[in-house]
Amino acid sequence: QVQLVESGGGLVQPGGSLRLSCAASGGTFSTYAMGWFRQATGKEREFVATISGSGMTTSYAGSVQGRFTIARDNAKSTVYLQMNSLKPEDTAVYYCAADTDNSNVQITTTDYDYWGQGTQVTVSS
Repeated sequence: QVQLVESGGGLVQPGGSLRLSCAASGGTFSTYAMGWFRQATGKEREFVATISGSGMTTSYAGSVQGRFTIARDNAKSTVYLQMNSLKPEDTAVYYCAADTDNSNVQITTTDYDYWGQGTQVTVSS
């Protein structure tokens, strides 16, 4: 059983930055892929970024490429999402997810078997 706990969300002005963290417990963290997804009010959950178990491979949604960076610290069993140049359209609940059956990057929600509770990010002036 894997538990994921996100933190770091909040209210930020357009152009600002936030760093989300997701602490994992249970399982062998370095063996599974991690991902960040988001869900805005009234919309479906969408892929944001993913990172392989080793941390060597990452992938991003086109809408965040160049602004967001995913990273992981396997010694701390934590994955991060650094978000820069935030826009109002980035407003959403952000979720981290773990794919414990696979260490390679995954971009669809159905690939992941464990999810955090989510953290709200609001970008507004």
